[in-house]
Order: sequence, then C-alpha cells, then structure tokens
Amino acid sequence: MITKAAGEGSFAVMPEESDDLMALRRVVEAGDVVAGSTTRAVKREGEYARPDRGERVRVRIALNVEAVSLDSTLGRLRMRGTISESDNEAIPHGVHHSLLVQAGDRVTITKKAWSPVHARLVGRGGGGGRGFVLAAIDSADCGVARLAGTRLTMAAGIRSGAGGKRYKTAGFSMERYLDEAAGAIAAARRKGDAVVVFGPGETKRRLRNRMLEARAAAAQRGRGGGAPAAQDVLLAEGVDTGGEDGIRSFTGSEAMRDAMGDSKMAAAYRVIDEVMLMASRRGRKFAMGYEETRRASRVGAVDSLVFSDGIMQAAGEQEAVDMLNEAEAGGGKALSVDSTTDAGSRVSGMGGVVATLRFPVGG
Repeated sequence: MITKAAGEGSFAVMPEESDDLMALRRVVEAGDVVAGSTTRAVKREGEYARPDRGERVRVRIALNVEAVSLDSTLGRLRMRGTISESDNEAIPHGVHHSLLVQAGDRVTITKKAWSPVHARLVGRGGGGGRGFVLAAIDSADCGVARLAGTRLTMAAGIRSGAGGKRYKTAGFSMERYLDEAAGAIAAARRKGDAVVVFGPGETKRRLRNRMLEARAAAAQRGRGGGAPAAQDVLLAEGVDTGGEDGIRSFTGSEAMRDAMGDSKMAAAYRVIDEVMLMASRRGRKFAMGYEETRRASRVGAVDSLVFSDGIMQAAGEQEAVDMLNEAEAGGGKALSVDSTTDAGSRVSGMGGVVATLRFPVGG
C-alpha cells in the first residue's frame, strides 16, 4: 500500500493488492470521512430533458462513512454513507452514496483519532514486503506466477515444443523456449520484485543464465535498468515439477521457505507449522478457530496469528475485524493468507484462524 500524510488526521492511500484492501477494511470505521472518485447520476436540466433520466458522471466526493464491507471475491471494499463534499455543484450534499475501492484506487481517510493499530495498518499496508515472480520450469513446461503478500496470481504457461509422449512441435528450439520464459517473467515482474526459478534438472540454471545475459546485453545498449540483477534472480532446489503444478508445489514446500525466508508467505507457514506441531504434541500455547483465538486476544495472549477468508464466514465480518484488531492491540501480529494458496486452504480448514500464544489460555 502506498501511503502519504494528507494533513492532520488524514492519510492518502492507494491499495496495491487484495491484502491492502483487507487492511483498509480493518482501518475504516463508521464516523470516518473517506474521499475518493466515484460515479453519480446527474439529472439533466432543460426544456426537452427527460425527468427520469440522468447522466452518470465521474466526481470526487467526501463520504461520511456509516457502514463498511469487504467483497473479497470481487476484490473491492464498499463504503456506504452520506456525501459531505463534492467537486460537482450538481451533486447534493447529505444524500446516501456508496464508494467502491479496488486495487489501484486512491482515497483519503480522515479520522478524529488514529489508534496505534490503525496507524500501523496504514503505515505498513497489508502486504509482506516486495513481491516475488515464481518460475517453475523443466524441458517441457514453464509456469510463471507472481506472489504478492500471500496472493498467488498465475501469469503465463509456456510449452517448449520438445518431443515427448504428449505432443511434438517441429522446429523445437531451447533458446527460443528460454527467451519466451524470460519474456513472461519480465511481463509479470514489477519494480523491486525478486525472481525465484526452480524445477528439475538444469533447465532452471539455463533460464537464469539467459536472463542475466539478456540484462547484460541490454545494459550495453543503455536499457538494462528494469531487468533483475543477479542477486534478485534466485535458484531454489527441491521441486521436481515444472509448469503450474510446480508453482503449486513450491508455495507449500521447504524450498519456498529456504528461498524466501523473509516473505510474508514463509512467515505464515512458520506459524501454521508451529500450531500443527503443538497440536500433535498436545501443547497448550496455541489457538485454533474464532472462539479460541478471540478468548486469547481478549487477555493479550496472542503472539502471532494467521487468518484466511474463512474467518469472515465463521465469525461474521465485523466480529472478525474486531478480533484481529484486538489481537494486534495486545501486541500480537496478524498475517492474512489468500485462499489461492495451500496455506489459505489449510487455515480455512481449521476454522479460518490459527494463533501461537505467549501463555496458555483456559477454556
């Protein structure tokens, strides 16, 4: 999330990922004022204008928020309330309106008082540092995806055309295949992203070398600034499948945690694995599901928790938000995991939230 101070009690923010929208859902409350762009029907005036028809125009409004809801399926945050200001004289003040916020939209949030939890959420956003472009490649298939926070988005699937039982393409060229894979990685990569290449055999090393050779050639032509440097193209071992299956295998593997130890995904898996270990050993310093985690958060026992979309169905949206903010207010750390990943599916299967605790909490 991109954040900038916008005067006393106000922050201008731009969510970049779905995790950022969840962070904003935890920040915006009834009574806040949110300014942003929207569309509104404006009635035409004139002798021949139809009274039941209006023209939708784009305007910037300030909304006195009355209710907030998150639609994670569509990837948008909806705020409902009354218009207090607008940049169009035809828009009446005091009427009800909804403001939709998606990734890439810019809004300004004004509060009477910012709690430490809300200030931290806006300051850090929902993301987990830089993103990662993942490339699972073997001699036949290459899958490319981008991991931002804990959200995995498939970007491309490439077939080499090498001879095999499934298919065969005349004129196969390994160099062309590697160039296509490198091009797909470049298209998926955003500034600052690291690239992680993995898969069986030596094809992954050939792809990495091809990328670095292309960067060196571009640098000689004075156009190498956007390509990843050698330290940003990582090789990971331990994944024996290419293509999309290789991507899925990697995100739940030890190889991912070794290669991306500072990522949000790796941190979430560490919490999940610790909870599972304590559960198998009948430990007491963990919580699983909404009710257990809420009891722990009320007494400040939560150390780290991981939640998925499933917490909204298990507890209700506002109850889940209150619990997450309460846990962080007590010194805990909350991490969200997206349902597109194995981690998200595992947490949803355990009630939507798991937590490690500083001390045991009785039932």
